[in-house]
Amino acid sequence: MTYCIAASINEGLILVSDSRTNAGIDNVSTHGKMHAFATNSDRIIVLLCAGNLATTQAVFEQLHRDKIKNAPINVNNVECLSEAAAYLGHVSLEKQKQHLNAEGQSAFNPSASFILAGQIGSEPHGAYMVYAEGNSITSSANTPFLQIGESKYGKPILDRFLKLNTSIDEAARCCLVSMDSTIRSNASVGPPVEMLIYRKDTFRFEEYYCFDDDNDYLLQLRRSWETKLREAVAALPSLNKESIRSMQVTL
Repeated sequence: MTYCIAASINEGLILVSDSRTNAGIDNVSTHGKMHAFATNSDRIIVLLCAGNLATTQAVFEQLHRDKIKNAPINVNNVECLSEAAAYLGHVSLEKQKQHLNAEGQSAFNPSASFILAGQIGSEPHGAYMVYAEGNSITSSANTPFLQIGESKYGKPILDRFLKLNTSIDEAARCCLVSMDSTIRSNASVGPPVEMLIYRKDTFRFEEYYCFDDDNDYLLQLRRSWETKLREAVAALPSLNKESIRSMQVTL
C-alpha cells in the first residue's frame, strides 16, 4: 500500500510519501514513491505515485525518456501544470493498457494514481491528482491538499489544521503527523518517509528529508503528538448529566 500527501499553500508546497510496497508476514519491501525531475531552470516538477509498482515505474521511465529525446510533449515543454497533468494521465493510461493486453494477465490490476506538483514559469505553484482513468483534479482554497493511497487515517489532522495561510514549516509538521498517524494504523504504510519542501518562486530543491523509523526527529514528533493528544482528551469538558438530555432505550 501507499500514502502520499501534497499540500499546496500560499508559501509553497509540502510533499510527503512513504516507501513501503509490500508488508507480508515475512516479506517487507520498500521503494521510493517520490520522483523529482531534472528540468529546465524555469520549472520544478515532482511526481508522487500510488498503485501498481510496474505501472508507476513504467510511467516515470516514459516521462524521463520523452524528456531526454525532446518529444513533442514532455516535462520540459509543457506550458502549465494542468497540461503536464493531462500528459501524465495519457502516458499512465497507455501503460495500463499495455499490461492489460499482455497474455496471462487476466487477474492483474495495473491501475495507478499520481500526484503531480511543482511550478512552471510565471504560473503559480500547485498540485494535481491524476486518477487511474487519466483525468485529474487540483487542490482548492477549502482543501489545500491532495492524498493518494491509504488516505483515511491521516486526513483528519489535515482537515482540521491545514489552511492556505498556514506557515510552510507548520504545514510540514502537520503532514508528517498525518503520515505517522497512517503508519501507526496501517502496517502496509511504512518508512522511510520522504519529505520535500518547495518554497514558491525559488525553482530549487533545497529542503529534502528522509526519515527512517528510528529517526530521532520522527520519534520526538510521534511522542509529542501522542502526549498532546492525551492531554487534550483529559482536558475535554466532563459529561454533565443535568444539562444533557438522556434518552431511555428499551432493550
